Amino acid sequence: MSQLLESSYGKANVKFLKVKKNPSNPTEQEVLEANVQVLLRGGFDVSYTKADNSPIVPTDTVKNTILVEAKKTDVWPIERFAAHLAKHFSSKYAHVMGVEVNIVQAKWSRFNVNDAPHPHSFKHEGPETRRVFLDYCKRKDKLVVKSSIKDLTVLKSTGSMFYGYNVCDYTTLKPTKDRILSTDVDASWTYSSKALSNFEDVFKQADAGLFDKTYENARKVTLDLFALENSASVQATMYNMSHKILELVPEVENVTYILPNKHYILFNFEWKGIKDNSELFYPSPDPNGLIKSTVGRKESAKL
Repeated sequence: MSQLLESSYGKANVKFLKVKKNPSNPTEQEVLEANVQVLLRGGFDVSYTKADNSPIVPTDTVKNTILVEAKKTDVWPIERFAAHLAKHFSSKYAHVMGVEVNIVQAKWSRFNVNDAPHPHSFKHEGPETRRVFLDYCKRKDKLVVKSSIKDLTVLKSTGSMFYGYNVCDYTTLKPTKDRILSTDVDASWTYSSKALSNFEDVFKQADAGLFDKTYENARKVTLDLFALENSASVQATMYNMSHKILELVPEVENVTYILPNKHYILFNFEWKGIKDNSELFYPSPDPNGLIKSTVGRKESAKL
């Protein structure tokens, strides 16, 4: 009466920090701290339906593989390492028909000492992270690569409006042409299958700097438009951000933003006889607005 419809398994929360030294000056270094998840799909059905463990690649083996390959190979940028892991697992095990890789990179940046970036000292910029999701289907030889920025928290104290919205008998919100706007940015972009059709494309584009440049462009666009645009709404601003990223990076197929609207509410001091308050707010933890959009290219504009 029952059948297994789909399954995957692997290892999550495999963490490492790797140091890269400048060959000409070993004290000049970079660090990359990552949290990796790898899930395998394929000929594992009997392990679920027949209690037959013979095809299972143990999750401990998956963990060991991630760490050994992180030692042996270049993990910069994380898109390259994700493709390397997917290629390894799908090549080494004939019955692995698909691999899903998620990598979360902590944000470490150099800090200044004596007015110059210190060569090997870093400060943590959390909770902001850089991420990649890669999915490979061996049967279809199909590769999907999606990169993202998550938990980049921003706030501006003016330059945001919200008015002209639908009003009904349930509406209590007052229109405004001046409000605080704050959000935790979750922005992701999916690369075109024409730009990244196979693992070798990923490796070549990593060498060419595509992934780092796209990340830097997406982050700069997000911060610039957030600050400079007199926002009519979160919806309008996130669309403009997506459009600009597509304009700058032809290899990107679509851009998704998920933005909570973190509300700051003016205190009511009328009980104290103070009617003019436009400076003192309290953060309202919940409920919050949540706005999502995916913006892609028109067919005629695709890469």
